[in-house]
Amino acid sequence: ETTFTQGEDQALTALVPLMPQSTTPQLLLVGTLADGVEERFLTLFERLGIGPVASLPPRRSTELPAVGPGTKLLLTQPFLGQTARALQAKGAELISSPYPLGVEGSELWFRAAARAFGISDEHTTSVLEPLVTRGRAALEPHRKALEGKRLFLLPDSQMELALGRFLQRECGMELVEVGTPYLDRALQQEELDLLPADVQLSEGQNVEEQLQRVRQSHPDLVVCGMGLANPLEAEGITTKWSIELVFSPIHGCDQAGDLAELFARPLRRRGALTFA
Repeated sequence: ETTFTQGEDQALTALVPLMPQSTTPQLLLVGTLADGVEERFLTLFERLGIGPVASLPPRRSTELPAVGPGTKLLLTQPFLGQTARALQAKGAELISSPYPLGVEGSELWFRAAARAFGISDEHTTSVLEPLVTRGRAALEPHRKALEGKRLFLLPDSQMELALGRFLQRECGMELVEVGTPYLDRALQQEELDLLPADVQLSEGQNVEEQLQRVRQSHPDLVVCGMGLANPLEAEGITTKWSIELVFSPIHGCDQAGDLAELFARPLRRRGALTFA
């Protein structure tokens, strides 16, 4: 199945052959992040004692990072399978982790990197604890709007497992179904392990059958592409555009409250509407 997020994966894959070879130990962050988020992440890695840290894509296209047997990869997005495999073919090692969405995912992501570089759990906790506390506090008002609500994630971006994990475990939502265009277990197993054992998963885009299940299950919120959102809204079903999640700064503990608000907002809007 094709998804709009594959554009980034293909663009980054095309850069890999141009990257210089190196055996120097380093951490390579793979995937586009908002500038402010990337800067905060780099500061945190410095506090953890991890370095040097490079990014793909770099800020300047002429400053491609090196890659090789000393490189450890940490993906920021779950849809970068081709890029990850191309980098592994050049000798890099993939760090398996949930993705940095929400407080829990972000903490586990940083902890995975710290363990890969031999940083003690005690030091990692001392660095991350203030962010975790602040992130959970920011989540709380939005959790009140989301808790107990039923969520249906239609396949669109390959971010669905990470979003479902965040919304179920940190916001108290009930997962009706988590759909993904393609389930790459090499990149998503850590997310899969955090979902409820009995969660309904679907892979691929059989739109008619999926829409039928949406209508039968009467969820409180459906996360889907723009092409399906308007027809579902016309049927009285509250929706959230999945594409907005790709272009919003949602990564990290500091953004967890903003991420939750993106889902709480359409529910609050629906609750405020009065139908004559």
